[in-house]
Amino acid sequence: MKKSLTALLISASLLASANVIARDRDISVEITNITNATYFTELLVATHDHNTRLFELSTAASPNLQAMAEGGNINGLIEDLEAANSEYIANPAAGLLAPGATTEAVFNRPEKNHQFLSIVAMLLPTNDGFVGLNGLPIPKKKGTYIYYLRGYDAGTEANDEIITGGGAPGVPGIPADPGGNAGTGGVANVAPDHNPTVHIHRGVVGDSDPLGGDSDLDARVHTWQGPVAKLVLRVGNDD
Repeated sequence: MKKSLTALLISASLLASANVIARDRDISVEITNITNATYFTELLVATHDHNTRLFELSTAASPNLQAMAEGGNINGLIEDLEAANSEYIANPAAGLLAPGATTEAVFNRPEKNHQFLSIVAMLLPTNDGFVGLNGLPIPKKKGTYIYYLRGYDAGTEANDEIITGGGAPGVPGIPADPGGNAGTGGVANVAPDHNPTVHIHRGVVGDSDPLGGDSDLDARVHTWQGPVAKLVLRVGNDD
């Protein structure tokens, strides 16, 4: 009985040590844009405690989330993270992240209570779409982990798919198409979102008329469904 108890104590000690070692090493966050013609605005990558959230599904978007989702402005969300004493890396790609491109954010031995990872960036060209990761528990065991991130709709603006050069909260329209694949002259023919809270984005509809139609976006180029980003998370790796 004594030997069994000793063995259990040793095993528990080794497990606790492994968890501490993993938390005490760098965390690499590698993000790849896996869309065809959609760009990510400035990314915001954060490690934080369990009480902090950048967004919540089925909950109305905060003003700061709205500013990010409609215009790519992450300043308000950065203020939220700072108020919560979270760690973050803003704009690791030094600008837009193009389709097929990859960027990396590395947290050097994050605080022990920062056991969750969140990521956001606006999707261009969309009205209020964003790529998001909401409070992923960071694995305690050293290793490489792969995830695929969805596109979300902030629920704050109708998806009219008309490029207006806007982007401020409450101003209809898409700021721009960085890829230069959009048309002009579209006439919005869309109702407000049926779901006014943060929800899964239904993707781009578009049309094939570059000089009119119901959308400025090209259905042959911009349409997407499913995940929009690949995340490779490396915890405690030395290489």
